[in-house]
Amino acid sequence: MVAAGAALADEVGLSGLTMGLLAERVGVRPPSLYKHVGGQEDLTRRIAALALSEAADAVGGAVQGYAGRDALAAAARSFRAFVLEHPGRYAATIGVEPSGPDDPLATAGRRLLDAFTAVLRGYEIDEADVDHALRMLRSFCHGFATLQSANGFQWSADVDESFEWLIAFTDRGLRAI
Repeated sequence: MVAAGAALADEVGLSGLTMGLLAERVGVRPPSLYKHVGGQEDLTRRIAALALSEAADAVGGAVQGYAGRDALAAAARSFRAFVLEHPGRYAATIGVEPSGPDDPLATAGRRLLDAFTAVLRGYEIDEADVDHALRMLRSFCHGFATLQSANGFQWSADVDESFEWLIAFTDRGLRAI
């Protein structure tokens, strides 16, 4: 049910996802959905956990065997591709908070954070600055991908070229710390 909800969110947008629409999609009556999920909020939380897990798999797999700029580029490209391919399910991850350390959201979020932390190991970053560097990477990757997903780059410069420029810029910044 969660996978079907995530696919539907990607298709119609998270704000367009309703229990009624999901029931129609999977061919059941709306009350039958409540055997699988506790309601709209529970469905959204489960979609968020799924999305974070899938993003962690994508980024973690992409950075394997790479370090430094190559790892940065692989992580950024895979994250961007994930968000562009799955905009609805990624939207579910924004602003949702885990209920505790064992919450699937927390577990998946840590895995994604670990993948980006692995990227930072290729740079000489003080331990005290790792959190700042992670926030910068999240801002860069999230910001670019969500703006692109929302058609926020409507001027003539090539979007892929801009993204590669931003990877190079970020690499230079991480090396300068």
